[in-house]
Amino acid sequence: MSKLTEVVLPGKVEPEGLELRERPLPEPGPGQVVIAMEATGVSFAEQQMRRGKYYDQPPFPFVPGYDLVGRVLTTGDGVDRALTGRRVAALTKVGSWASHVLLDAADVVEVPDGLGAAEAETAVINGITAWQMLHRKAGVRAGQTILVHGANGGVGSLLVQLATQTGVKVLGTASKRHHEVLRRMGVTPIDYRTEDVPARVRELAPEGVHAIFDHVGGDSVVASWRLLARGGTLVSYGSAATRDVEGSKQLPVLKILARVLWWNSLPNGRSAYFFNVWAGRSFAKNRFRTRLRADLTQVFAALRNGTITAQVAARLPLSRVAEAMRLAESGTVTGKVVLTP
Repeated sequence: MSKLTEVVLPGKVEPEGLELRERPLPEPGPGQVVIAMEATGVSFAEQQMRRGKYYDQPPFPFVPGYDLVGRVLTTGDGVDRALTGRRVAALTKVGSWASHVLLDAADVVEVPDGLGAAEAETAVINGITAWQMLHRKAGVRAGQTILVHGANGGVGSLLVQLATQTGVKVLGTASKRHHEVLRRMGVTPIDYRTEDVPARVRELAPEGVHAIFDHVGGDSVVASWRLLARGGTLVSYGSAATRDVEGSKQLPVLKILARVLWWNSLPNGRSAYFFNVWAGRSFAKNRFRTRLRADLTQVFAALRNGTITAQVAARLPLSRVAEAMRLAESGTVTGKVVLTP
């Protein structure tokens, strides 16, 4: 019997505590496909999950892996057989750190010919997040100025490229080692370790910025709100500052949500959002799928035509997942750490 290999997160462990296991390869049911994974990635979500800090993670043990790119191996009843052998991408939230993954066919998006698996992988959850925050939430326009925290990261590096191609001036926070890369992307870098970020932003944008994308959370969200121009938009999409803080995994997000509600009640012409890529899926699944397919298709097109460039920080096999996790958590890389079978 054919088997698959998967990475299991057994509990709150160091990266070396992740476990490799084998189990029988599943058969697809009606409307399902089995995908042979070609590339998955280490996102910030998995870094939180291994600490038990991702706000809606499943109970331990489980298989992490927020997204993947791979080939359709087998199809179930009701699925177009022509999909077999096609390269596809999918958002999963969990389950992608495996050599094979069983999914509903309606949840996969075809990857255009000419895109490599690792390159496409960098643009799945990161690309969808960047695209939807930029265009669906903030609605940025040419000539505006935005601030991107963590501009060298998986989401940040794609967000700044999409923004600059739109004719937007981008300020981006990152440590000094990433500044030259950011400058080549057209970003004005700010060293969050040595500079007074609010003071530097006010120097560069005296009237405030039109949009801020903040994955840091905590006090950073408050500082970001104060840097907005009238009519500006704050998009919070994480709580990196509390990654290593003991306590409730829901509380940091609930605090941000409370602030968002309060700020949006104020008559000051500014707005705030907490971005959740899964919003709406539970009660409008078909609409969610349609929107995701449309947006990911746009991101893949931008990647294919060179509007944006894939930032693959490293490629490591599933068997070296601990090393991949350590590297992703080190803060020394630009882009995304990719896992292969």
